[in-house]
Amino acid sequence: MAEADDAPVIVSSAPGSFARSVLAERHPALIQQVRDAFPWSPERHRALDALLLSSTEGVIEPLDPDAHDREQWDAWGGEYFGRSWFDVPFLWSESYFYRRLLQAVGYFAPGPWQGVDPFAPFKRAELRGSLVDDELAALDALAPRPVEERAAAYLQGSLWGNRADLGFSVGSQGSRGSGSGSEGSGVGSADEEPPPLVADDSEVLWSLLPTDRPPGAARTVHVIADNSGRELIPDLVLIDHLLTTGRADDVVLHVKPYPYYVSDATMADVVDCARRIARAPGGAGEAGKRLWAAMGDGRLAVRAHGFYCAPFPYGEMPADLRREFEGAALTIVKGDLNYRRLVGDRLWSPTTSFAGRTAHFPGPVAALRTLKSDVIVGLAPRTVARLEDAGDGTNQAWRTSGTHALVQVRP
Repeated sequence: MAEADDAPVIVSSAPGSFARSVLAERHPALIQQVRDAFPWSPERHRALDALLLSSTEGVIEPLDPDAHDREQWDAWGGEYFGRSWFDVPFLWSESYFYRRLLQAVGYFAPGPWQGVDPFAPFKRAELRGSLVDDELAALDALAPRPVEERAAAYLQGSLWGNRADLGFSVGSQGSRGSGSGSEGSGVGSADEEPPPLVADDSEVLWSLLPTDRPPGAARTVHVIADNSGRELIPDLVLIDHLLTTGRADDVVLHVKPYPYYVSDATMADVVDCARRIARAPGGAGEAGKRLWAAMGDGRLAVRAHGFYCAPFPYGEMPADLRREFEGAALTIVKGDLNYRRLVGDRLWSPTTSFAGRTAHFPGPVAALRTLKSDVIVGLAPRTVARLEDAGDGTNQAWRTSGTHALVQVRP
């Protein structure tokens, strides 16, 4: 694979590719799940059926003429209209699919379904699950540990919480990497040894957020969230740790302005997760109350920028968002989609420099991600050789299975 900036853009037309499986298998399964989740009207059923046919056998079509963002999407990708969904950049087609799904269920249109999150039943079911209780109870076992051990555990919880991805489980067989199976994710256990990471810059991350610093030196940390539920809960626990230990004076949590992909976090999800933590007994409940208070006094702010639902890499972020990150002590970028947008959704050589691919980002940046797509950079050659040798030489499942993870930092 190419290492320069002309590395191939990922599309979904290659037989057997991960990107093709998303469009050909995961998206149709998701449409069916959304269809079954609500008593949609006949009009909505017809729209969902039309999206299924278009996205699997047809061509990309513009939004409805009266859509509020029709002109925006025409400018973003009008040249793709009339082409197969499988033949255009995967990042764009995947993003546009979710925009068309929201159109199909009437999310933006005046009427009874306006503003109804089509993924809400899945998110709420996950929050009600007993796994959340178990993971929150683990905080009590961590409480007596030294602060450095707790910090490491909270970071690992936020990292491996990325496996709790409802979108990753759609259409999958078994529980591997999904939020619906029996695998651990989230805050973890005080005595559980996490799997080795394919890249681990944790020490660099903590060095950027020391507990001791010159008096009067303010420090802001930004966190770009990925999934809600069992991923967002350990993210919030990590944020509470940053605030209570003085590693950050304030934190800005970035979420989606409206439902996007399956389980991506919105403001409503932040509130639901904070309330879920606060209702827990013991240390988790105390953390939840602190988070609630931090949101109330401004130490934890939540932002939702329209760019987070745009089909572009972070190198193309608008100036106002760029200014948000310029003064940050660190921006933590969570999850697989954010990683693809951070380094570029291309078939990079896995040894391509992470620092080079993130040089565009304004300020220090850290990526916390479990591997659930083909995009990967910043690996040591010996690590790549080990991962490849574990397969059959051509098996790339380690890139997409969610069983491997990384912490990568560019100071």
